[in-house]
Amino acid sequence: MKNIKLVALIEAAFFAAIAMVLDLLPSIHVTPAVSISFAMVPIFIIAFRWGVKMSFISGFLWGLLQLVTGDIYFLAIDQFLIEYFVAFAFIGGAGLFYPIIQKSAREGSKRNLAIWIVIAAFVGSLARYFWHFVAGVLYWGHYAPEGTSPFMYSLIVNGGTMLGAFILCSIVLVLLITASRRLIVRKGGGAISSTL
Repeated sequence: MKNIKLVALIEAAFFAAIAMVLDLLPSIHVTPAVSISFAMVPIFIIAFRWGVKMSFISGFLWGLLQLVTGDIYFLAIDQFLIEYFVAFAFIGGAGLFYPIIQKSAREGSKRNLAIWIVIAAFVGSLARYFWHFVAGVLYWGHYAPEGTSPFMYSLIVNGGTMLGAFILCSIVLVLLITASRRLIVRKGGGAISSTL
């Protein structure tokens, strides 16, 4: 059991580093405030491969790497904690679907697997961007155009970013995982607890 936990932690750290590298690549800029990237894909893979706990750890590590590389901008310490640690960790919410995704992958049903991947990616994206939305209302609202409430401004900016990232990540995930289920089904194939 200790070897499995060590492997899970190593993979969580490795995939957080991959997410950071992908995050450094140019993203799709829809507007000056909305940019779309597929950098969450590695965290989703960890969620589908190991479950909630490891994907929360991996997302948290990705947020930590944002700090280490200096790829951050913050207004207050609590805003920084919300947007770089809490929000990134909550991508791990996709790991709630670990059991059903593993079952679909093992049964070989590409259709069911694709459906559950998209649902899980939506939940993980929504969980992350909920926290960005909260930070947007509380801290970034004064950047809202005149006559626009901080609530609506944050909803439009973070909602648009979430939808774009969710769609892009879902496409990449479905293409990758349906082509090679080995990305999420570990060698040995035995089911383990999603609470590792």
